[in-house]
Formats: sequence, C-alpha cells, structure tokens
Amino acid sequence: MSHTASAAPDGEPRELERDHITVVEKAPLKKAITGATMGNLMEWYDFGIYGYLAATMTKVFQPEGGDDSTKMIITFAVFAVSFLARPFGGLVFGPLGDKIGRQKTLAITMLAMSIATGAIGLLPSFSTAGWWAFAGLIICRLIQGFSTGGEYSGATTFVSEYSPDKRRGYFSSFLDTGSYLGFAVGAAVVALFSIGLGSETMDDWGWRIPFLLALPFGLLAMYFRMKIDESPTFENAQAANEAAESNDAIDESQTQLGPVGIIKHHWRPLLIAMALVGATNTAGYSLTSYMPGYLESNHGYTTLGAAAATIPALVALSLAVPFVGRLSDKIGRKPVYWIAIISTLLFTYPAYMMMENQTLAFVAMFMLAFSVCFYVAMSASTLPALFPTASRFGGMALSYNIAVSLFGGTAPMISEALVKWTGSKNAPALYTMFFAVLGGIALLAMKESARRPLPGSMPTVASDEEAHELVETQHDNPDIVHEDLPFDAHDAANAATAGTTSDTEKH
Repeated sequence: MSHTASAAPDGEPRELERDHITVVEKAPLKKAITGATMGNLMEWYDFGIYGYLAATMTKVFQPEGGDDSTKMIITFAVFAVSFLARPFGGLVFGPLGDKIGRQKTLAITMLAMSIATGAIGLLPSFSTAGWWAFAGLIICRLIQGFSTGGEYSGATTFVSEYSPDKRRGYFSSFLDTGSYLGFAVGAAVVALFSIGLGSETMDDWGWRIPFLLALPFGLLAMYFRMKIDESPTFENAQAANEAAESNDAIDESQTQLGPVGIIKHHWRPLLIAMALVGATNTAGYSLTSYMPGYLESNHGYTTLGAAAATIPALVALSLAVPFVGRLSDKIGRKPVYWIAIISTLLFTYPAYMMMENQTLAFVAMFMLAFSVCFYVAMSASTLPALFPTASRFGGMALSYNIAVSLFGGTAPMISEALVKWTGSKNAPALYTMFFAVLGGIALLAMKESARRPLPGSMPTVASDEEAHELVETQHDNPDIVHEDLPFDAHDAANAATAGTTSDTEKH
C-alpha cells in the first residue's frame, strides 16, 4: 500500500488547491453544534440523576437493614453495571456510525437512552416486588449503558468533523458544556423536588419524577438532532471509501475498518485515548456521579445539601469549558491537558480533606471542577483527532467505551470501597491521582493536533476567504503537512462522485 499523500510528477509532495479544502458554512455548523450539544445534555441528564439519587435508590431497591456502607457500594455497583454494556454498544454503534452516518446513529442512541431512563421511573420498589425490582433496575441500566456506548463517541466524532480546523477546540468543547450542564440540570431537578416534596415523599414516590422527565426531554433532544445534516467530512470519506474498495493506491488504514482492523492499524492511538479517557473520567465521575452519595454516606449531608454543594461548581465548569477549548486552539491541546493533570495532583487530596467542613464544601467542589474542566474541554477535539475519518467513530467507540467502563464507571464503586477498606475518607483522592499519572504518560506519546486537519481528511475552514488564504500560505503554515494529507483518497472520492453524476445524467 502507498502512503496517504501522492507525489507530483517531479517527486515533490502535491500542492494544496482550493477544491481540496472543505468550507463549513455558519448556519449548518451552528445547527450541528446546537443539535449535538442539546442531545448530549439530555443524555447526561438521564445518566446523571442516578448518582444524585444514589441514597434514595439504595432505600428503594434494596431490603431494609444491613450495613449502610455495603448497601451504598451495591448501589454504585449497579451504576457500574451500565458501563459493562458500553463496549458492546460501541462495537455496534461505532461501525454503524461509520457506515450509515453519525446523525442517524445519534438519533438511535438518544431514543434508546430516554426510554430506558423513563422505564426506571416506572419500576416497582423492593418492598413491592423484591429482587425482581432490583433485576429490572439492572436491565434498564444495561440498556442505558448500551445506548451511551454510541453517544459520546458519536457526538464527539460528529462535532469535531463539522468544526473548522483552527477552531475545533472551541466548537467541540460545547459538547462537554452540554454534558456537564446535563449533570447540573439533573442535580437541580433532584434538589427542587426534594425541597418541594420533602425527603420522606421523595423516598416514597417523588424519586420517580426525575426519571420520567427523561421522556419529554428525550423527545426535545430528538427534535434538535433530526434537524442536523451529516458532516461534509464524513460524506467525503464515504465517497473515498467506496472508491478505495477497488483502488490499491489508497492506504488500507484510511478505509473503513471493523474492530479487528482498527486494533491492527491504530493500536497506539487506542492506548493513548484509553489512558486519557481513564484520567478524565475518574476525575469527572468522582465529581458528578460519586460525590453526592459520598457526601451523604461519609459526611452526613442531606440529599438536598449534597446536590446543592455540587451545582455551583458544575454550572461554573460548564460555562468555562468553551473558554478552555478556545485556549487550546491558541496554545495547543497538550499544554491544556498538562494543566488538568498537574492541578489534579495538586488539588484533589486537599479538596477531599476540606469536605469534612460543609462550609468549605463549595470551595472543595470548585477545586475538583477546575481540573475536570481542563480535562473535559479537550476530549471532543483531541480524541477524534487520533483516528482517521473512515474509522473515527469505530476507533472512538472502542477506546472511549472500554476505558470508561473499566475506570470511569467503576470509580464511584471503587472509591466507596476504598473508604471502607482503608478507613480513610480521603482515599478516593488517591485513585483519581493515580490515573492522572497514567494520563501524563500517555500525553508524552501523543502528537499535537490543534489547528491541524483531522487524520484522513483535507483541511476544513470557516470561509471561502480563509480557504484561498490557506492555499496561498500553505508552505509557510506549520499546521499543514503535505505528506499527511489524503490527496489520493480525495481524488478517488471526486472520481466516484463524478462517475455517479455522469451515470445519473445519462439516465
């Protein structure tokens, strides 16, 4: 197989021309960002409310009596169960997204997630149905996990492909703004109903309302997602992939691959992505899904108090994410990741120590949110850039879901178990810090991707003027590496498109 880029007749790399560059118009870009972000907000609202109702779910779905700490670990184990299904969802939705498109696949995951979340609100309690109620909860959580296996990997792939190269960090970061606003909305809904109904009514039947609200929220998210178009980058890659099936000049690694092919050709970026996902999600899920239950079970907070302590930090984090994304477009993804890793090592343990004092809990939450913000603002722009367009959804689905299942989803359960086994309420901080070190090691092996075209794609810009400027300045632009550009794939796609158009005209 040949290299991705072809050479000119004199042996020099080919010149970048205007028709090689994709211009993303403002209206479709805005619609794509809004649709993906709103969908992600609703998706993570669905996923987050379980964490904010952890103490209540323990009472509703487990028998009375027994050790409260053990029962809380079981509740977090049920949270982790949903993550077991995520790699399987990734194996299904990843290749599906590379085949039928990002938009259709994201609509399917949104629908499945909303139905599964709403179904939790209809389940009988343990006092009514015994362990059958517990089994029903696990089934719903597995469906949630399966659908989420295609959600984040698909949404990040979609948004990163729609974004202009120079502003990918900024536009892609809105996806995680939606994610953490979803968590914040979940916390706010739980807090409001706890105030309005009281703890006794919430434990009796009020807990059902946040889950049932997922159904109308899901319909709203579906409305936004069905209005967005497929990304131009994906459409170009599809045409190139069809032409490549009979063209040996195209590098096999740049064509659509199944899971085995992705592991064969892209094992290095898979490992890098898994380490970064592990660092990001142990910190992220500790702040969101674990923290409310941790504060209640270890520091005596009420459900309302635990939710209220985290809401300001989550809202501030969500609003700050786009600014960090824009910063990464200026200074690079790797420096921003280093800020996340170093701040995790410096702030996490002191933050856990401060939670003993409820007055200082707000400060502690902001300390944790600071490092999480710098982590998550990078995910949607950095991780998709590790894989070529033809197999990007599949590569993201494999790496993200395996890592988040092994490390992120188990973080609340393992953290609570560490508290019980060590007798130290600060032990979860060490778990988060350990993965920060692993993330730092992976970062040493990662290439910088800020402002550069996605692998397997030609440059993407925001205007025709910018496209012409890029052509004129290509040899002075450090972000354009001609040898990495897929000229052959682009030519094959154009030839296939021209052939299709010609055949259509004949008929």
